[in-house]
Amino acid sequence: MRNQPFRLAMVGGGEGAFIGAVHRAAAALDGDWRLVGGAFSGDPDRNRRSGDMLGIDPDRTYDSLDTLLAGENARPIGDRVDAIAIVTPNHLHAPMAIAALDAGFHVFCEKPMAMSVAESRLIAQAAARSGCQFGLAFTYSGYPLVEEARARVARGDFGRIRLVQVEYSQGWLSQAIDRDGNKQAEWRTDPARAGLGGCLGDIGTHAFHLAEHVSGLCVEELCADLSIHVEGRRLDDDVSVLLRLSGGARGVLKATQVAAGDENGLKLRIHGEHGGLEWSQMEPNTLTLRWLDRPAEMVRAAGPGLSPSTVPRLRTPSGHPEGYIEAFANLYRAFAARIRSGEAAAETAKGGADWCPSIADGLRTMAFVETVIANAAGDSKWTPLAAD
Repeated sequence: MRNQPFRLAMVGGGEGAFIGAVHRAAAALDGDWRLVGGAFSGDPDRNRRSGDMLGIDPDRTYDSLDTLLAGENARPIGDRVDAIAIVTPNHLHAPMAIAALDAGFHVFCEKPMAMSVAESRLIAQAAARSGCQFGLAFTYSGYPLVEEARARVARGDFGRIRLVQVEYSQGWLSQAIDRDGNKQAEWRTDPARAGLGGCLGDIGTHAFHLAEHVSGLCVEELCADLSIHVEGRRLDDDVSVLLRLSGGARGVLKATQVAAGDENGLKLRIHGEHGGLEWSQMEPNTLTLRWLDRPAEMVRAAGPGLSPSTVPRLRTPSGHPEGYIEAFANLYRAFAARIRSGEAAAETAKGGADWCPSIADGLRTMAFVETVIANAAGDSKWTPLAAD
């Protein structure tokens, strides 16, 4: 018998919010999830309109997370929601995740995990005492050819890894739109809601996570520079980091949101003793392999020669583009599989079609944020990135 879809509630992501719509589309794509409730906005009118627009029963359009948790726990087990998606600004991630976990609900959360390592550890403790699963939306790890890249590095195709270069270049914050009424920009540049890092926390964490996930290496030390290019902005909008990784590899991470004209330029290059790879999020269905002793290769999504762990992440025949929503959906599908299995083995496993970023990834990325900020503010050339 086919597994029934899990019931999902959402906190945040109401009318006018970009990422909430993305989560809903991704969760629905494979039939593993059905949105049945939520607290979509702190504004009562917007919250109600959002519930109506999404076809939610008015009784399950709640005015806050607290009323959502109480209302759902009052329902019969076979009717209450199974998991809660948290798609709010960063400052709400930890208190909401902890409350939901302690109330007995699985949680799928937007990144970054929290405002600090300390808050992230409190989420980890809540997950451990509740026995519930916690998933994290590091979307780019869900792309099929990111998995292909990871699998090829892991099996040693390129020999010992020497170089890891990751770049995430956007231009949407090149002007002071955070002071001109743009809500998405406003909260991302507000320390009270975004946290310690601006560009660093928003897209630098994506770049860091992708680099470690695909290379299989851990950053051991870093040397960082944080910049603010737009006058009056309170958080960084440009990040440059030199990396020393395990096994003697060296790396460079560049993240910026003031590269005027750039769209969503996330790129990864990894080189070993015998060759290397290159992947770009804006051309996600191509993975380029280059070698010392033979011509370059172009690996295509749904084409021949893919690794066994890559194939289940594909949905369409070769030549039919898959992208951001499908990658996001791979994480929701993997999160559902983890809940069904009742196992948290994926917490440490770094690959496979059923892998979903979770607590270890959240702790690691928050440690990266804090270490970058400490190094950039201090006099030390290199600062260790401690394993949590």
